[in-house]
Amino acid sequence: MPTTDQPQTAPMDENGVRPIAHIERKAALLLVTVATLVLAFLVYVMFARGVFESTQQLVLLSDDSEGVMVGMDLTFSGFPIGRVRRIELAADGKARMVIDVPRKDAHWLRTSSIFTMERGMVGDTRIRAFSGILTDPPLPENAERSVLRGDTNAEIPRIVASTRAVLENLEAMTGAESSINASLSNLRVATEKLNGRYGFLSFALGSDDKAKKIIALLDQTNTLLLKTDQRIYGANGVMDGTQASVAQLTALLAEARASLLKIDGVLAEAQLVATNARIASTDLGALRAEVESSLRKVGQLANEVNRKWPFARDVELTLP
Repeated sequence: MPTTDQPQTAPMDENGVRPIAHIERKAALLLVTVATLVLAFLVYVMFARGVFESTQQLVLLSDDSEGVMVGMDLTFSGFPIGRVRRIELAADGKARMVIDVPRKDAHWLRTSSIFTMERGMVGDTRIRAFSGILTDPPLPENAERSVLRGDTNAEIPRIVASTRAVLENLEAMTGAESSINASLSNLRVATEKLNGRYGFLSFALGSDDKAKKIIALLDQTNTLLLKTDQRIYGANGVMDGTQASVAQLTALLAEARASLLKIDGVLAEAQLVATNARIASTDLGALRAEVESSLRKVGQLANEVNRKWPFARDVELTLP
């Protein structure tokens, strides 16, 4: 007979399985534990998502909100700084996207900030904020800003139209009657002329006949120049006669120089004679003055004689 201090075990059922004691209590405890874990996970996720953070509201206006969903992030430099809380249609037909921005990230948004909504061919729509001047005043709460849209799908029709126009221009350029083909044909003709017999002359003058005339003219010019060279520089040519004339002229100039030297001597002698004549004329003037003085003295003497000898009135003096 078992003692009272030993635990009593539950009796086995008809299948030989011993039932678990207090299974209902344990199941309830497990459910409570799982519910607590789920609730804690939800609270953590909500906390991580910023549900409990202090936020300020920003309203973005756009003509079309296609691709924008609630919960989409507003990014700045690649980092999420806000989340779309709701999307509504305004009275003027524009889409209003209400975005919650945490106050700790609100300092990245300024009054000069620009907001864009980019929609690519592949991928989701993205809403971005750009703040070029961070020293501007902060963006106030409940501010409304227009969104600049960049829709790649909207650009596809314009790109297709531009591509079609480019293809049509290429077809017109490469057609049989196009300017490019005409230019290529002219270039082929020019190349054939350059590779022809007369080369560049045929290309420049337009035909081989004209090039042939130019070549004949050049040959005649060369012949004339050759004859001219022979006439001028050949034996007994103009240059020889010119050299002989120059030699004769040099001899004549030498004789003229000798004659000039002789004339210089004669002129020097004439100058000397003129100098002597000038001196002689000076001496003759002095002699004449002396003779005139002597005559005056003789005249005075004759007058004195006539005065003292009155009987001799006619006195004739004969001067040598």
